[in-house]
Amino acid sequence: MSQKISSPSHSNSSSSSKHDSRQDSWEIVEGLRGGLSNIQEPEKQAGYMLKKRKWPMKGWHKRFFYLDKGILKYAKCAADVEKGKLHGCIDVGLSVMAIKKKAKCIDLDAEENIYHLKIKSQELFDEWVSKLRHHRLYRQNEIAMFPHEKTLFHPHYPPTSSPTIPDSQSIRKRASLAKQSSLHSPVSFTSQAKVTAWLQSSDDMDRCTKELSVCEAQLLELNHLLRSMEVLHRTCSAPAINALQVTSLCVSHVSICWLLLQAVTQNAELRERLCKIHAESHISEPSVHINLSPGPLDGSRPLVHQVSNESRASITESLSEFFDAQEVLLSASSSENEPSDDDSYISDISDNVSMENFSNEQRFSFSACVENGGSQEQRRSCLPSPSPNTSNISLWNILKNNIGKDLSKVAMPVQLNEPLNTLQRLCEELEYSELLDKAAHTQDPFERMVYIATFAVSGYASSHYRAGGKPFNPVLGETYECDRPDKGFRYVAEQVSHHPPISACHAESKNYIFWQDVRWRNKFWGKSMEIVPVGTTHVVLPGFGDHYEWNKVTSCIHNILSGQRWIEHYGEISIKNSNSEKCQCKVTFIKAKYWNSSMNEVEGAITDHKGKVVHKLFGKWHEGMYCGSPPSATCIWRTNPMPPDYEQYYGFTKFAMELNELDPLTKPLLPPTDTRLRFDQRLLEEGNIESAEMQKQRIEQLQRERRRVLEENHMTHQPRFFQKSKDDTWVSNNTYWELRKDPGFSNLDCPVLW
Repeated sequence: MSQKISSPSHSNSSSSSKHDSRQDSWEIVEGLRGGLSNIQEPEKQAGYMLKKRKWPMKGWHKRFFYLDKGILKYAKCAADVEKGKLHGCIDVGLSVMAIKKKAKCIDLDAEENIYHLKIKSQELFDEWVSKLRHHRLYRQNEIAMFPHEKTLFHPHYPPTSSPTIPDSQSIRKRASLAKQSSLHSPVSFTSQAKVTAWLQSSDDMDRCTKELSVCEAQLLELNHLLRSMEVLHRTCSAPAINALQVTSLCVSHVSICWLLLQAVTQNAELRERLCKIHAESHISEPSVHINLSPGPLDGSRPLVHQVSNESRASITESLSEFFDAQEVLLSASSSENEPSDDDSYISDISDNVSMENFSNEQRFSFSACVENGGSQEQRRSCLPSPSPNTSNISLWNILKNNIGKDLSKVAMPVQLNEPLNTLQRLCEELEYSELLDKAAHTQDPFERMVYIATFAVSGYASSHYRAGGKPFNPVLGETYECDRPDKGFRYVAEQVSHHPPISACHAESKNYIFWQDVRWRNKFWGKSMEIVPVGTTHVVLPGFGDHYEWNKVTSCIHNILSGQRWIEHYGEISIKNSNSEKCQCKVTFIKAKYWNSSMNEVEGAITDHKGKVVHKLFGKWHEGMYCGSPPSATCIWRTNPMPPDYEQYYGFTKFAMELNELDPLTKPLLPPTDTRLRFDQRLLEEGNIESAEMQKQRIEQLQRERRRVLEENHMTHQPRFFQKSKDDTWVSNNTYWELRKDPGFSNLDCPVLW
């Protein structure tokens, strides 16, 4: 009898445990499924919720939210909402929604921003979740039924400010929004609904084409008048013509012609794609990929259109953009226009640096702008095989159950990897090590800091075209060496921990010592993935006794599930010399704004011990960095040119292509744990996807078995070439290169990792 009683008790306990586990994890809220449906208009909802503060501020603040027909507006209080003084708006229908019941949290991933909301009361939490579900379905159904009228509204634009005549940017915005509304995740529409939405949205382009034709005729007339004026100006008997007027007319003419050409090109491109979509409408669930890049000028492209295969702007164009381009705000009411420290532009230093404290600009003896230093050995300039096609992989099926979780433990198909691993990616930060060499030969401490800060920025440059893939995760005990006599350094790295994953590396040259240990927290939020690094980077310049330390910034990959993926970095790097308080540096990676076309901007200031600005830095992390004030700024560094057809080869730089090259003379000297000897990574590089996947699963299983053996014997893994320091960081034990030389790794007992 007692057994009969305890059995259901045990069952109830087990089910309760599972229920608690489900409540403690993120649950994605499903959207509209299938075709159109008749959804009743939901009731309005209003009230206070806690909203996570915008970076760089921490914590939560109380905000008043007002939900109406799928649009969630928020402000400081109810009165501000009534007056229209909004802090922002969120289109719930176009956002991925996830909830965590136990913590009473709601996350809305609106692609350009991730909104973290929290409610203290369980009753209010349930009420808000229910209302948001209803409003979200209503909004998604509304978009599907009336794509032409309903998708014209975007939360970043005030409803009263839409122009009568659509310009090229508004067309791009509407086309982008229409595309988003037709994507399968989380809203699934039929192919016919997608095509219908696109064709209905083309009415604006028809109207724009007619208006552009009229504009073209007027431009031809203006051109004729200008030529006539030029003829008159050459005639001695003609009255004098004000040169300034002619110049002004010419400039206006050129500007209008450029805008016309830009709009016509985009219009033609859109029509071509619409025709293609229409032709393919019989295919179930076609993939729609649209590139609306306006032209080669990086500064003029909207945020959502930065693609990994876009051509780079030249440094000359970038300079003209910094100093001459007019700053145009598309809307005064944005979704994230609350006061914040990162709302600054390239022409202004951060608010926490007073311009009044800026001392007389020092004329320092910076040498030529660093691009590529040292003589190159003969190394490969192309990979054996291009990157594979990943269009057949459904990321949504892999990631939908991992909203808000750390993705480092989620198994991914090998096609989503690039043929480099994390240890090699850390080595990429030394691509522009010439900056450290220059710092080591610079007497002035403030100028040295300029080079150190620029080096910290340069480590992010190689990621610009790399949003499409992820590096391999090193297995515990895996190593990598990079001996570069041409660049004057040698580098070694080791995976010192698996849970949490920690990678440690050490590089040395006659001019500097570089080391760091890094661990990452990767979180998927529905449309984007945040990569938050934890750890400190160290550089020592023995010639001056300097020891520089700095942190890393947050990285975010957007459009994870659909469209062209793109990456941005944001946050603040604080650089200090632990052996001297003479100067400090703060470098800010500015988070891109949806309503502003400027992207990838970096600005910083080097100050003395009293806080006075000695040098200003600005630039873009994917292009170059400058020191001084426009227009007389000095170029400190610019990126190397990309290799031919880099888009087909994972977006690798030339330096990245060289990292996994296995030289026949070097191979016998490597330990069997070196990354270049790893089978799955090598097979992927050679284009053998099926074998690479099999080897990847085999290597991961071997790691699980080794870990089980260690746990059963109550043992812990001991790294071979790194050790923990007093401050709990991993540093080199300085044995790698000695063992490599004598007795050689072939004569040592090394673990079998693969």
